[in-house]
Amino acid sequence: MSGPSSNPSNANGNGNGNGIATSGPFGPLTTSDSHIAVNNNNNDNNNDNNNNDGGDVSPRRVQSSSQHIRLPDHLNRPHLTAKHRSLSDALRAVRSREEQETLLGPDEEIVDPDGCVRGEGGLMGPREIFHRDPHKDLEVYYTIHRIRRVILAAIDDPYTMDQLKEPRMNVLVVKPLVEKLWDEDDVSVVYCLLVNRMQFLREQHFQHHHQTVNLTRANLCELIAMKLLRKHDEESTGRAGLLLLANILVAPFQPFQNAPPGICPERHNLGYFSQGGYEGKMTALEVAIISESKMFLASSASQKIIDAVYRGRVVYTPTSFLDIIPDHYKHKPISLYDPRKAPLLNQYRLIVPRTRNIIEVAQFTVLIGLFCLCMMNRENTLLTTSEIWFIVYAAGWSVDECSSMLEHGWAVHTQNLWAFLDITFVIIYTAYMVVRIHGWKTGSVEEARQALDILAIVAPILFPRLAFNLLPENMLFISLRAMMKEFLALTLIAVWCFGGFLLALKWLSMGNDKVRPEDSPNPVTISKWMLWIWFGLDGTGIQEAPAFHEFLGPALMVIYAFLGNTLFLTILLAILSNTFSKIAADATAEIQFRRAVMTFEGVKSGAIFAYRPPFNILAIFFLLPLKFILSPRWFHKINITIVRILNAPMLLLIALYERRYLWKPARRRTLGPTRRSKWGLNWNDFSVHADLQAVFDEEPPQEIIDKIDEEDEVEWSGTTLEQSFGGTRSRSMSPGGMAQPGVTRRRRLSSVWQG
Repeated sequence: MSGPSSNPSNANGNGNGNGIATSGPFGPLTTSDSHIAVNNNNNDNNNDNNNNDGGDVSPRRVQSSSQHIRLPDHLNRPHLTAKHRSLSDALRAVRSREEQETLLGPDEEIVDPDGCVRGEGGLMGPREIFHRDPHKDLEVYYTIHRIRRVILAAIDDPYTMDQLKEPRMNVLVVKPLVEKLWDEDDVSVVYCLLVNRMQFLREQHFQHHHQTVNLTRANLCELIAMKLLRKHDEESTGRAGLLLLANILVAPFQPFQNAPPGICPERHNLGYFSQGGYEGKMTALEVAIISESKMFLASSASQKIIDAVYRGRVVYTPTSFLDIIPDHYKHKPISLYDPRKAPLLNQYRLIVPRTRNIIEVAQFTVLIGLFCLCMMNRENTLLTTSEIWFIVYAAGWSVDECSSMLEHGWAVHTQNLWAFLDITFVIIYTAYMVVRIHGWKTGSVEEARQALDILAIVAPILFPRLAFNLLPENMLFISLRAMMKEFLALTLIAVWCFGGFLLALKWLSMGNDKVRPEDSPNPVTISKWMLWIWFGLDGTGIQEAPAFHEFLGPALMVIYAFLGNTLFLTILLAILSNTFSKIAADATAEIQFRRAVMTFEGVKSGAIFAYRPPFNILAIFFLLPLKFILSPRWFHKINITIVRILNAPMLLLIALYERRYLWKPARRRTLGPTRRSKWGLNWNDFSVHADLQAVFDEEPPQEIIDKIDEEDEVEWSGTTLEQSFGGTRSRSMSPGGMAQPGVTRRRRLSSVWQG
């Protein structure tokens, strides 16, 4: 890697041998406010420093300044020089993190009547119907452009993600930028970093001379966002920390928030789709999904919130792009959910991703059952009862699918693992309905038969779709989606290119005097011969080649066989193997990315998602007129009343289950579950390896804990991890990192430098 140099003394004017610019777009850089530019060529740096007596100032050509970045200040590691926690302190921190999965006792919580536990934890004032945006004063527009200038000044050369993660780059570039952008009171910084990542990824497509550099800048934005989120997670524990992380990931922001008045674009929002000031806002989680920030979404802090939202422990009111039946009379803040204090019939639990995923699996199972019943009892001359049931239910299911596409937009919906199967089903079902209705109007039995034939080809779509639902984290299905995309793209390119062979062979046959025009093969026949040669099924095309031309016909067919059957298929296999290898190499990130997509898309805001097919069709015809007649308050009351009546059994089951299993019970003395029957027997005692689990069933006695605490800190002297970068003590190291004679250093056993 051509990274920063390790010799800080090679400075001339304003630059140094490390490729670190000490003056950037915001003025001279100090130790606490530094913009770092990484360059590969030290001679270019020195030439720039000698020639910067005038003209524009760029990140690589900086103005003269006497202030230099001192590596000892940047290499100073507070966690290696400060007093470390004992093992007991570390265990207390672990238990604090465990509190994020538990609730307080039933008499210690103060919650809203709807079961929401807010962050302040105090007595609630008057109940808020519509919670205003608590982050509306954050200067998002300023932060976005500030981060962009910092990243542009920091990176001038291309680096891979692995190179950005190396210790030297972490010390010289990533860590200072993390410290610079860190603000414990600003939850929009992560969102702004991901917005900049999207912009850099977009720029790499049309700025060819900066293509790899922009990719590096995009990766740096993702890496800094991940480290900032982890820092928030480490410094804020317990339920308050969980709510803070939730605000960072799922709080909505707008890129032009608090921008100068002359810059903000005019927005014309219809009152029908009004969301009370939340229009056009997106969350950091949504931006991460669109920009495919898989490393960020796979981090432990992100997965903690994604899992909490998926299970329904963290609740919030999502924003939407377009609602068919909007009901935004109430807007709930980001909060924790206590099912013990919530009403039994809580209609908001229907939009919890885990609950909705189970409901969708049940709905799709019903759809497959009705489809099979319809096809087994098919009649061309009339509509059977089973076909009518399938038509009605499939129409409701298609409405639900189209509403999902409108909810968060095409870019998010197509990131779903089975989105292409759903879209294919909707297209085939629409074609079936058009032909079936036209045949019914004209009384054509042939068209009715064709309509059912069209419907029959849905079977290869429905059954794999159910498998995708039941096994969403299976590597076969995850890789199959990406490989199908590559296969279709390459197939279209091949058809386009090999179309010239088809035209050449057809025109050769038209000019062959030895073959009568009526005996000349038509384009469909030629295409079949070419397709068989392509897949190596049959050589009829080569045998019939002299019918096109005595010499040119066989020559074209042989060339096509080499290109199509040998070269093309070899390239196709290589591309598909490479795609599968990339996915398998980072299988965890791919699985967690799909989990994030499923979680984000599962939180719905439209009222139509509370109605199961086919009741959603009735809801459109009944509620849409009421939306224009009633006030928002009365429309909301009628809507939730109907939802509770239609889903009462399901809501009761959800409430009973969540009151028992949503949150883990308070931490007990035992560390593992014990299975004892009512006769006092432990079935694990009959296992050969029972002692391997039994040793963790109870916490050790206090004297053992005291002994562990006494041996927690060990005497440790020698070089630090940072000293291994340069190999000599002449490098600029942090004073605390130098090993001094006669001075020993204490370090706790669990202290690990994570960079």
